[in-house]
Amino acid sequence: MQTVRVGRVDEFEDPGRKVIAVGDMEVGVFRLDGEFFAWVNDCPHQGGPVCQGRLFNRVLEVLGTDQSSHGRTWDEDNLHIVCPWHGFEYDVRTGKHPGMPDIALTPVTVQVQNGEVHIVVE
Repeated sequence: MQTVRVGRVDEFEDPGRKVIAVGDMEVGVFRLDGEFFAWVNDCPHQGGPVCQGRLFNRVLEVLGTDQSSHGRTWDEDNLHIVCPWHGFEYDVRTGKHPGMPDIALTPVTVQVQNGEVHIVVE
């Protein structure tokens, strides 16, 4: 295993990210609400650079009591990464696809100590 320095905590916007290369692998490190999450930059769908995709709050359909659509709204508590190749979405915190939770990003361990962010890769 190898510990790799990503940067100082204060170098990350919140929400924000950095994508770094570690050997032949790329890792996306995300800061959200003061917490850090890291994922291999490889979309499970078709291998796209998912961690380089746009960040969007999850879109929710507003349904009436009769289940009719009343438009859409943003879920302010749920930030998603949207893969730039085919639009597959993943929750930044869990790495899971919202509609198919069996599809998920590969996690990378993040360590924050003394204001420094590191990842642990194999």
